Amino acid sequence: MNDNDFLSLGLSDAVLRALDDVGYQRPTPIQAQAIPHLLSGRDLLGIAQTGTGKTAAFALPMLERLMAEGGRPRPGFPRALVLAPTRELALQIGDEVAGFGRHLKLSHTVIFGGVGQQPQIDRLRRGIDVLVATPGRLLDLIGQGHADLSAVGVLVLDEADRLLDMGFIRDVQRIVRQTPKSRQSLLFSATMPAAVASLAAEMLRDPVRVDVSPKEVAVNRIRQRLVRVDGDEKRHVLEHLLREEEVSRAIVFTRTKHRANKVAKHLVDAGITAEAIHGNKSQSARQRALGNFKAGTTWVLVATDIAARGIDVQGVSHVINFELPDEPESYVHRIGRTARAGAGGVAWSLYDHSEAKQLRDIERLVGRIPDEAEAALAELDRAERPSRAAERPARGDAPRASGQRSAAGAAGGGTGQKRRRRRGGRGGAGRSAEGSNAGGSSRAAGAPAGSGGQRSRRRRSRSGAPGRASSRA
Repeated sequence: MNDNDFLSLGLSDAVLRALDDVGYQRPTPIQAQAIPHLLSGRDLLGIAQTGTGKTAAFALPMLERLMAEGGRPRPGFPRALVLAPTRELALQIGDEVAGFGRHLKLSHTVIFGGVGQQPQIDRLRRGIDVLVATPGRLLDLIGQGHADLSAVGVLVLDEADRLLDMGFIRDVQRIVRQTPKSRQSLLFSATMPAAVASLAAEMLRDPVRVDVSPKEVAVNRIRQRLVRVDGDEKRHVLEHLLREEEVSRAIVFTRTKHRANKVAKHLVDAGITAEAIHGNKSQSARQRALGNFKAGTTWVLVATDIAARGIDVQGVSHVINFELPDEPESYVHRIGRTARAGAGGVAWSLYDHSEAKQLRDIERLVGRIPDEAEAALAELDRAERPSRAAERPARGDAPRASGQRSAAGAAGGGTGQKRRRRRGGRGGAGRSAEGSNAGGSSRAAGAPAGSGGQRSRRRRSRSGAPGRASSRA
């Protein structure tokens, strides 16, 4: 079989026309591997992160099956069900199903909590072929008698690891039990912890396993950089990195909702248009923030891991890990927000000594993350050492980065290098925002310089004016 085009996968003309309409030209690895098995009726266990094309991998054969079966859905009895952990992901799946099915006479809807349920009830009453739902609201509507899953022929669990992380395991099990045993079942997960493996064993029958390596996705198309910095200086370093010329649209990741709010506020106070998105935000606030980010009104989005699931925005040039995640797989998910649809991207990680364990775990998964900051800073020291000796900063000026001393020592072969060796390499001290620019910018990583206008705009931002932010508002 030629898996370089969708025609060879056995899809119908109507679906192929829809793929052409939305700009899909060649199947991704998970699509090429999964679609033929699903068209033949097999259950499937898919190991894949977001950004690999897994929505099309399950949606296309699902639509083909519904069309082949024919018939009309009864009111309140969906024929196919897709469960998603977050409202954002559910809406994204719904949009893609609508695009793939634009030439098919099939109906779909998306239901989730945080909004009024009456419009969702009205839609169910008209009969639905494909229902995309979050577990909580679906169980509410089932309990009220507005939905019945006894006619579901295809059941999809998307982002199963996050469904379980968010505490939906019992809800998912209740939903699965209400569907027919004769259904076709699909489970997609970025990771395979014991709880997900157990759930897969419960709901899948002799499944085909399709595994798209997250390591491959992370390393091949994304330029990763490690920026060592003291924790107290992270916000200032972040602000400075975001003012780099080549940063056009960025997602900043934090571990907690509280930290996301604080970081977003700091950036806004610094004149950078940023918004936070996390689980404590209302549905309308989350949709507004995401809409502004997609439209370019906001060019920096500060997000937590769970809230970021389902964010699929083209043109994200940079991902910045303000804090390293506790799970190495989450690092892969984070940086996968850039380099979408085959493009390249850049991922910066702000790292301090307290995150040594997280860094070790991440590098076991993706390989060593380059830290070019120290070498670049040493080169700067060699070039500017005479002038620096004559222009020592007065007291009260911006503090010198603590990492400068060791970098200078490395350049000259002095005691700083010996001390760093005894400390064990990466556990060294951090840098201030000024030090980060010298050594931790993407320019040190080999990024191209921008246009003259961009340089002028960046100089204005460094002098204290909002700079980029004002030009994008």
